[in-house]
Amino acid sequence: MTGLRWVTLTGDERDAFLAPGGTGVLSFATDDGPPASLPVSYGYSRGGGTFYFRLSFPPGSNKSDVIENPVSLVVFDETADGWRSVVATGTLEELADFDPESATVQQMWAVQIPTVDVFDRPRDEIDFQDFCLEPESVSGRKSVDE
Repeated sequence: MTGLRWVTLTGDERDAFLAPGGTGVLSFATDDGPPASLPVSYGYSRGGGTFYFRLSFPPGSNKSDVIENPVSLVVFDETADGWRSVVATGTLEELADFDPESATVQQMWAVQIPTVDVFDRPRDEIDFQDFCLEPESVSGRKSVDE
């Protein structure tokens, strides 16, 4: 039987994998059950290693109940060189709480956050809030050839 083999991504490999932005799964810790997980689009700043999100809070969503809880973000993709994955953990910070001239806010405008249309009405009718994740921990792995 062949085993799954992997090695750790270098910092440069991790940045190259994340920098174009993409999609992943953001999971919020909960007090009494499984994590609250949702697919998200993200942007990534190589300079600060910061992730950026535009999150909506539609009626009936439980995001507002868990938004201040610790999170993990998982990004995975199959590339021409094999699979890559990154896991980042920490706590989201709302960008409305930052000075508009801060480096964190300025970096948000320099990243690309892919637009994924999963809503039942046009995006311009939906309110979004901007958040960042300056990870407390981040790790990346990649597959290796047998």
